[in-house]
Amino acid sequence: MIVVGGEALIDLVPVALPTGALLPRPGGGPYNTALALGRLGAEVAFCSRVSSDGFGESLLAGLRAAGVDLSLVQRGPEPTTLAVPSLAPDGSASYGFYVEGTADRLFTLPPALPDGVRALALGTCSLVLEPGASAYEALLRRESRRGVLTLLDPNIRPALIADPAAYRARFLERLLPHTSVLKLSEEDAAWLGGRVEDWLAAGPSAVVLTRGAAGLTVRTREGGEYSAAARPVAVVDTIGAGDTVNAALLHRLTTRPGEPVDWPEVLAHAAHAAALTCTRAGAEPPYAAEL
Repeated sequence: MIVVGGEALIDLVPVALPTGALLPRPGGGPYNTALALGRLGAEVAFCSRVSSDGFGESLLAGLRAAGVDLSLVQRGPEPTTLAVPSLAPDGSASYGFYVEGTADRLFTLPPALPDGVRALALGTCSLVLEPGASAYEALLRRESRRGVLTLLDPNIRPALIADPAAYRARFLERLLPHTSVLKLSEEDAAWLGGRVEDWLAAGPSAVVLTRGAAGLTVRTREGGEYSAAARPVAVVDTIGAGDTVNAALLHRLTTRPGEPVDWPEVLAHAAHAAALTCTRAGAEPPYAAEL
């Protein structure tokens, strides 16, 4: 089983109407990753705190429909976090957030995960918003110590980070030593300001960099470097594309445990899945049959 930890929220996606209407869509990097894994046919569980309001119910319904295990989900009466993406002409998105007093940031450390868990993925707002951020950090450290493959996607949202220097120090000193695979975008890498060599030295065995239309690249601790081209598609928006990459990576990396990783094939699979997500409005990752 793969466990995905982090926030589930509602994206208020702009629609192409003169009124500037906003369409509520399920979202959040970890939520999208869990949804994508379920659609790819992986055995996956979501680990989060989700509101008992109407938005929270709809979020869980989407995961349930994708076959995601919800036994690790905590519930609370607090409202659901809202994100308002602004779309650029090329379909890329930036975000504003409504997070005060919301349910997902009150996540608490769960009991030990089941022995059958092979991988844990964390990222995005859940790494920033306290007190949940400390609970997710504790979960990462605990599961890493017992040999679980861990994937970290910082998915930087600058509007949420009050102290960038403190965040960068936490990332390098407290998160990376317990990370097996680091996945980040070129924008994340530029904001963090580090070098791939430094990140690999801190702990991960591989760093995967997403480069938009230029595709994906991975550097490994052993010195290997591999790339995959992006699939040419008509982009509607890029919401959820990076989360789909997370899911595709985990889906492939956990299929043949103990065997050498065929990175060109893994990256090509991730590029294909992400391209299909970009052809749809909002975070709508593909199903296995579409690949």
